[in-house]
Amino acid sequence: MRAFERLLQYVQVHTSSTEVREGTPSTERQRDFAKLLEQEMTGMGFTGVSVDDHAYVYGTLPATPGLESVPAIALIAHLDTIPDEDYPGFGVKPQLIQNYQGGAVALGDSGRVLDPEMFPDLAGCIGHTLMTTDGTTVLGADDKAGIAEILTACEDLIRARIPHGRIEVCFTPDEEIGHGAALLSLERLNAAFGYTVDGGDVSELNSETFHAAGADVRFHGVNVHPGEAKGKMRNASLVAMEFHAMLPSGDQPALTEGYEGFYHLTSMRGDVESAELHYIIRDHDSAVFQARLGIMEHAAEVLNERHGEGTVMLEFRSQYRNMNEILSQVPEVLARAEKAVIAAGLNPKHVPVRGGTDGSQLSFRGLPCPNLGTGGAGFHGPYEHITAENMELAVSVLKNLVSLRDETGNGNCDTILSRSLTSREI
Repeated sequence: MRAFERLLQYVQVHTSSTEVREGTPSTERQRDFAKLLEQEMTGMGFTGVSVDDHAYVYGTLPATPGLESVPAIALIAHLDTIPDEDYPGFGVKPQLIQNYQGGAVALGDSGRVLDPEMFPDLAGCIGHTLMTTDGTTVLGADDKAGIAEILTACEDLIRARIPHGRIEVCFTPDEEIGHGAALLSLERLNAAFGYTVDGGDVSELNSETFHAAGADVRFHGVNVHPGEAKGKMRNASLVAMEFHAMLPSGDQPALTEGYEGFYHLTSMRGDVESAELHYIIRDHDSAVFQARLGIMEHAAEVLNERHGEGTVMLEFRSQYRNMNEILSQVPEVLARAEKAVIAAGLNPKHVPVRGGTDGSQLSFRGLPCPNLGTGGAGFHGPYEHITAENMELAVSVLKNLVSLRDETGNGNCDTILSRSLTSREI
């Protein structure tokens, strides 16, 4: 079965995660998908296939004879799609456009249009078999495409008897809510380094992510009758507006790109007596990231001095760090991916992730883990799309990745392993 065919099957399975959770996985439907993958992997010839208590799927593709001593490579993708409150991940009705000839594509009867002016990647999809949504749901290629490509690559290795070292595969729950790698067992994975397959353009390599934190800001007011409010009322909603106005107005997602960081107001609620603002804060540079947190702390201090101590309560939640701090110490891991992309006939492009991946957490936990592209675009919304041809390129990259070896026959893995062990001590 090819990757595109697998994806068509997988997108029918509802696997969205939720921020409102009591444990891992945050939704039992992710475990249902994990069990289906467990059966598929067992039938393909993986060994040690299992789904643990938290719905992490593990499986091993043993090394071909003679390559047992080569350090293992991990391939990782995630089970979940974004929470349904954003765009639903159920009732997915994919549209297939054979031999796409360019131009805008109507997304079912939704009134939405997939337009090359908004998504210039479509220019590279001409002649491809294009899969889109019907405009009412996400597609689920993020990250079911990654799962489909990993399993198809492994199936090709088995059928063609392509020499390779041990390959450890893991599919994680709850990546979309920032929890994907938290409970992954590195002991069970037992790999020297790994790659998440969770990106966009197949030629892109991601070794840099944001430093990331969440911020919850709560405002306490005093509510009295407005007719006698002078000198007494403290309107919590107005104080919240003061706080937001103290942040740099140009540092928001809609006005930034590349290495530019931001403050993103994700939700707000308020009345006279109480108000809340919730943010995510992002920056690639560690010092600038800390300065962003400092600006928020200063704003809270100023407002507490102005309105009274306890008016503003600010709490940060650490989310992930820029994995380049680790990956820069093991350049061979990224160099291997570059060779794999070149061997697939593509020109590797190093692109910073304006977000995070499971590799962000895993790199700091001791498993250096860059991110590879799936070939999809328009993730996290109804404009999500992917092509069969780009998925096949991603499969080729993965096969090249695990079968590349230098003249000594070990792909320079001994150096990678020694440096990886050093990074685990950080």
